[in-house]
Amino acid sequence: MLSITRLKKAYAETPVFADVSLDIARGEFVAMLGESGVGKSTLLNCIAGLDEADAGEIVLDREAVRTLSEPGRARLRREKLGFVFQAFHLLPHLSVAENVALPLLLLDRPDGQRVAQLLAAVGLAGLGARSPAQLSGGQLQRVALARALVHRPLLILADEPTGNLDPATASRMLDVLQAQVRAEGAACLLVTHSAAAAARADRVLRLTATGIVAEAGSP
Repeated sequence: MLSITRLKKAYAETPVFADVSLDIARGEFVAMLGESGVGKSTLLNCIAGLDEADAGEIVLDREAVRTLSEPGRARLRREKLGFVFQAFHLLPHLSVAENVALPLLLLDRPDGQRVAQLLAAVGLAGLGARSPAQLSGGQLQRVALARALVHRPLLILADEPTGNLDPATASRMLDVLQAQVRAEGAACLLVTHSAAAAARADRVLRLTATGIVAEAGSP
């Protein structure tokens, strides 16, 4: 599903990470840990083609991300990626349901039943008509997760998706995320500081300035 080979990123003269190599298979749920500032979010952005790596290769579903044009990267994100951003990036002028439905509309595949199903799965049934301004931070986090999953992406990139949630709700959201991976044959790369979230993964990796290493006890 995803293959990264010797990826390198720096800002000006400041290195972020180097020699990052990683393979993730279909149906696999992988957690990534790392110190603040080591580049975990930057790595996700590079995978999605939102940021440009300085060297290395990223292949997603047989497409070389770094060689794609900007329209090609936008198409790849639209068709194959689900991204849960730390900052949510919901559109304030759209309702909750419209925000969740947006990936389907961009693919010309409107599906109100799927939107309602995801809202119910994340515990927001009945709130689809509200605006984002009427929701709490934890509820916004759940809307962002539903939006990332609604179009059944091949790869889910989740950047601290439980950071604003209480432990019980976080566990429920991880259930939803894992169910999507298993049911759709997708893959997930979860960036987190939460030991409880990482414990749910098939593998736990740690990003360092010089590459990726497996955590002790992780396959």
